[in-house]
Amino acid sequence: MKYLPLLLAALLRKKARTLLTLLSVAAAFALFGMLDAVRVAFNAPQSMIGIDRLITSSRLSLIQPLPYGYLNRIQSTPGVRAVTYASWFGGIYQDPKNFFPNFPVEPQSYLAMYPELVLPEAQRQLFLKTRTGAVAGAALADLFGWRVGDKIPLRPTIYPHRDGGEVWSLDLVGIFHADRPELRSTEKQLLFHHTYFDEGREFGQGTVGWYIVRVADPSQAAQVAQRIDRQFANSAFETRTQSEREFQISFAKQIGDIGLIVTAIMAAVFFTLVLVTGNTMAQSIRERIPELAVLKTLGFSNRAVLLLVQAESLILLLIGGLAGLLLAWASLPIIGEASSGQLDVMLQPASWLLGLVLMIAIGLLVGLPPALKAMRLRIVDALAGH
Repeated sequence: MKYLPLLLAALLRKKARTLLTLLSVAAAFALFGMLDAVRVAFNAPQSMIGIDRLITSSRLSLIQPLPYGYLNRIQSTPGVRAVTYASWFGGIYQDPKNFFPNFPVEPQSYLAMYPELVLPEAQRQLFLKTRTGAVAGAALADLFGWRVGDKIPLRPTIYPHRDGGEVWSLDLVGIFHADRPELRSTEKQLLFHHTYFDEGREFGQGTVGWYIVRVADPSQAAQVAQRIDRQFANSAFETRTQSEREFQISFAKQIGDIGLIVTAIMAAVFFTLVLVTGNTMAQSIRERIPELAVLKTLGFSNRAVLLLVQAESLILLLIGGLAGLLLAWASLPIIGEASSGQLDVMLQPASWLLGLVLMIAIGLLVGLPPALKAMRLRIVDALAGH
């Protein structure tokens, strides 16, 4: 601690430069925290929720539909307890920025497949009986101020209405809640009748986007998935059956390999950070060569000078890095809400630890060359201006 005033004096010698460097470090680690939270969310192990559910979709692509006739064949597969289906509609409400998942489903079997979606019984019965009926999650309804009885116009992006109308008009007949807090992201979706969708669309009648399968024994899920896919091998519509978690991740990965994208961005950010902080430290030491010579004249050893320069670099990285991670930690809940809660993005303890390791590693890396230069400094040469 006795050297702390020296370290502070060195850092505050050029206040503007130090502040800009700290902001660069903070920005880099804020980006690291956000991206690593996304990476962890994609790679998180499947929770116990939905472990008995499988998703059967096209082997070729998630946008390739499957025939409706597959329903009975999947239902008759040994180990299958129940089956339902859904499709991706991709409708827009008012503005493209108002993105939220909206799916045509078979109401009765779908709600039975997802008991965690709690819908009042009266609203459930109304949903089953209303051809144009729709139900929305509570979070979604709160976002747009919807109430039961409202008309919800969705503008199609994929499936135009066969009557030429510009929107699909839905009647909001119910609002469901998730049965536990960790499932709140499921409240940001809208469900409506697949029959109404199938009758009204211009093309694709008689097909569904994917089947949801409940297995009798979760420990036999892999075997059941293989049985389902074997039935449709070498057919015109081959299938791929996977866990619900894997399906959600593959759906999101349609934009690309998320892990590779995140890793590449973080590598570029930290490479730039090393250049910026390395240049700052090198310039700072060059400007202070006479001061370092004075320290050696006063009795500071070569080792002490080396440690002082290294400590200065570490403090710079630790202050800026921790500030950046705190900014990421504070921002992630807001980002999660803005993304409709599709990913549970949180800064995990492992990310904090990895961030701390990176701060120390980068601090040592950028501080070592100027520290070695300061350690090897000859007093006579330094005071003479060489």
